[in-house]
Amino acid sequence: MPRKGMRSLCFSPRTPSFSVSRHFMSPSRTSLSSTPRRRFTESMIEQTIDAAATIIMKWDAETSAYARVTSLFYESKREAMQFIRSVNELQKTMHLLVSEQDSRSEKLIQAQNLMQIAMKRLQKEFYQILSMNRAHLDPESVSAQSSRTSTRSSTSDFEDDGSRDDEIRTAGNSISEVEEVSSMAMSDLKLIADCMIASGYAKECMHIYKIIRKSIIDEGIYKLGIEKISSSQVNKMEWDVLDLKIKNWLEAVKISTRTLFTGERILCDQVFASSDSIKESCFTEISKEGATLLFGFPELVAKTKKSPPEKMFRVLDMYTAISGDWQEIQTIFSFESTSAVRLQALNSLVRLSESVLSLLMDFESTIQKDSSKALIPGGGLHPLTIYSVNYLTLLADYSNILTDIISDWPPPAKSSLPASFFYSPDSEESPAPAISVRIAWLILVLLCKLDGKAKRYKDVSLSYLFLANNLQHVISRVRTSNLQYLLGEEWITKHEAKVRQFAANYERLAWGHVFASLPENPTVSMTPGEAKECFRKFNSSFEDAYRKQSSCIVPDSKLRDDIKVSIGRKLVTVYREFYNTHKSTVGDERSARLFVRFSPENVGNYLSELFFATVSSGSSSMSSSTSSHHRRHKRSPLRM
Repeated sequence: MPRKGMRSLCFSPRTPSFSVSRHFMSPSRTSLSSTPRRRFTESMIEQTIDAAATIIMKWDAETSAYARVTSLFYESKREAMQFIRSVNELQKTMHLLVSEQDSRSEKLIQAQNLMQIAMKRLQKEFYQILSMNRAHLDPESVSAQSSRTSTRSSTSDFEDDGSRDDEIRTAGNSISEVEEVSSMAMSDLKLIADCMIASGYAKECMHIYKIIRKSIIDEGIYKLGIEKISSSQVNKMEWDVLDLKIKNWLEAVKISTRTLFTGERILCDQVFASSDSIKESCFTEISKEGATLLFGFPELVAKTKKSPPEKMFRVLDMYTAISGDWQEIQTIFSFESTSAVRLQALNSLVRLSESVLSLLMDFESTIQKDSSKALIPGGGLHPLTIYSVNYLTLLADYSNILTDIISDWPPPAKSSLPASFFYSPDSEESPAPAISVRIAWLILVLLCKLDGKAKRYKDVSLSYLFLANNLQHVISRVRTSNLQYLLGEEWITKHEAKVRQFAANYERLAWGHVFASLPENPTVSMTPGEAKECFRKFNSSFEDAYRKQSSCIVPDSKLRDDIKVSIGRKLVTVYREFYNTHKSTVGDERSARLFVRFSPENVGNYLSELFFATVSSGSSSMSSSTSSHHRRHKRSPLRM
């Protein structure tokens, strides 16, 4: 508001605040203590009124051009203290005159006129200090030096200008210039507020304070990007736009809670320390609208019908932001008149928690309803596995928040999960955290879905490799994320055993006929014809197995090495003994070249090339180029 408009609003001589009956005739509005009245002599009353008149009239903007363009508190702190002291003495004198003399007495009328002039001056000073120190009274500066301000703002003894200057110089050694100016402005505002409240002009003081400070809070909220928005507007937004607004809100709520509203609450408490009701009224009117707007946004997001995967984590971020600052919110908005702010923040938490539960059910439903029928080449990782485990890994990072949210949510049927998921290993009486049970259940739902997809492979060995690969991926992500703390080592150990079982089944079905082509005792005596037939069977079965399995993939390096080592131990070792024993049995060198197509080293080298392929977009495919090792053996007897 322009200064001229503010002055006309606050300083009109026709305002009903300037009446004796309003401020001095009602005993309930007096600030006199209950100590026995002291009867002033006529000369003492006159002396008090004359002393007050001297300094009050000097600063009467209606009669003095100097007073119109000069600030009392900026011009001379000593004189400002004298002005405040004179007004307080005048106030006491007026109460005595009202209680002991006719209300129409000449001295009382003179004192009343002086008080009206003094209050106009203090209103002007109050307005000027608030207006000219907007930068120094910003919430960040106030909250940064509130503890210092509280110790420096006690000026009820009205120390002289010299002692205040000494205090400023001493404090200046430890605080910044901005904090120093802020602290001094708060001190001056408190002096004026105390004086006006004691003189019965609290309403005028509050009016100026609310107008200026509310504009600062509203401007701060606006600059933080918080705007009034309806539920229908949120529903119409594209997710990218809404996501940007959520990110902005997360930053805004942090600044608002820890700086904007904290600083304003501190300033209100400091300036109006003499009246609990006034500080509550001012802070409520200044902050309630902006704070309700701020804490109402998460509720709108929680209610929106859009449910992309990212929504879960944005909702959890907002829940974390409010719950993490809940103690501060309760402290800042502790007044009864600001209960609506606390209620709005609480409502947002409830709506956000409901949204989390709904999104978890949607996630489970997404797994169960996945209808993709395409077989993953080479038995690699299914996109559903990658998506689901990524989702669960991120969820695990919010385990503390999720524990609070789903603590009362009914767990899955116990028949669906082993007892170990419902009770901790240490005690059968101690239930496992609800989040652990829920995560275990979701992984079980995923594994059941993958089991159904594995059955679509015509090659049964490939179905087992598919299960081994996907379960191994789940375990690997569990081990390298917070999921390991939720599921525990027992869960990991049990599922690692399942991976080994799947791998063994793959090995038996894919390579069993190669193992069977060699004699149980590789060193048993054979005729040349038997040896040739045995080599022929091995050549054929190995070439066939290699051709089929060369398109397989095992993305996990450890699982890949484990499978190859297991196959190599059973195949290469036996074949080497057979090769060394019977190579010469088949006949001369020409016959050996004809029937003995693989050396043990060849077999080992070909096995080492298995299970490599590129992984793209969650599926597996063979690389268009062979490995460098294969290029080194491009003259292999396997014509592939």
